[in-house]
Amino acid sequence: MNAGDKTHITKGLSDREQVERTADRIRDELLLTLEELERRRERVLDVRYQATRHQDLLVGVAITAAVLTGIGVGVAIWRARHREQILARHRLKALERAWQHPDRVASSAEERPLPVELGRKLILIFATALATNIAKNSVQSLVPRNRTEPQKAQ
Repeated sequence: MNAGDKTHITKGLSDREQVERTADRIRDELLLTLEELERRRERVLDVRYQATRHQDLLVGVAITAAVLTGIGVGVAIWRARHREQILARHRLKALERAWQHPDRVASSAEERPLPVELGRKLILIFATALATNIAKNSVQSLVPRNRTEPQKAQ
């Protein structure tokens, strides 16, 4: 579109009319955009629509949950049936530990070297600080800030 086309479209219109037409066009585009955003918001919040759209994922999650539940129940049943064997094995290991290290009867954990222990603790501190910071930012974004009202002049 060149300058000649613009003057042809707005030829015979005052500056005020040109501004009003431009404002009307922008207003119409804004209303269309707002309607589209409203339609998308409704779709995002429509559970039935989302369930039909992501049906394969939901089926996969349900199957995975059922399999994991089945495995958990199977392990619990197996442990209940073999409880005596498991206890006997643990007691035998405890006796071996007590015989080899009488000063460490209650624990099976080996003493770790100082650098390894320090590294583990530093990682734990970093992970805790990171999780705290993420939680703090999440809460701040969800909870509106208190606005302090200006104090009245006395």
